[in-house]
Amino acid sequence: MHNNCDRKRYECDKCQKTFSRKNYLKQHVLIHDGLKPYTCDICNKSFVIKGYLLEHMLVHTGEKPHECGICGKLFARKGHLNGHMLIHTGEKPLVCNICGKSFKNKCQVNSHMLVHTGEKPYVCDICGKPFAYKSHLKDHLLIHTGKKPHKCTICDKAFKQKSQLNSHVLIHTGEKPYVCDVCNKSFTRNDYLKQHMSAHTGKKPHECNVCSKSFAWKSYLRSHMVVHTRKKPHECGV
Repeated sequence: MHNNCDRKRYECDKCQKTFSRKNYLKQHVLIHDGLKPYTCDICNKSFVIKGYLLEHMLVHTGEKPHECGICGKLFARKGHLNGHMLIHTGEKPLVCNICGKSFKNKCQVNSHMLVHTGEKPYVCDICGKPFAYKSHLKDHLLIHTGKKPHKCTICDKAFKQKSQLNSHVLIHTGEKPYVCDVCNKSFTRNDYLKQHMSAHTGKKPHECNVCSKSFAWKSYLRSHMVVHTRKKPHECGV
């Protein structure tokens, strides 16, 4: 009986990674050499391994040969199908080695790590504000462009972010999915629930930087600031 050591006989002399077949080792060495001998004849993109080129060709053909056996959703790549299957199984096999939080895929882990490192690699080229996530930068750019791409199909009101649209739609449906576990009062938005919880906890996290008076709700703090600024934003139209 052969063990794993017997099966993995071919070792890369640059990184010591081992392979069961010599041709696998040859393909791997191309990574170190920087060679990409397999080129797409449609868009000229190059690949290290022929299998990667074959997968890439599905982008041009539109084929999705990998089907989910549970919901029937189709995927171009087997790796994408494997990632999708975690939705059905509920598995989160990748764990953050700092806080122990679990994730479904490596992309989620990499995004999460920015919480620990404090990195903000995505920078707005208009105002220079940095963001940890590309999606946050995209949302931010709408401030500069003024675009509101997410439109309600019921009343045509438009929003900058999809999450804002999702919250708005609850007005039409009457749903209040966020429920207080103390008094069972329900809310359309999670931030409304968080604000409500201060009534039970007594916390007042919003503090005036002029007189240090604290408030449970941010809107109460804004109203209070008028005392210091003497501004009267509400004008009688008559």
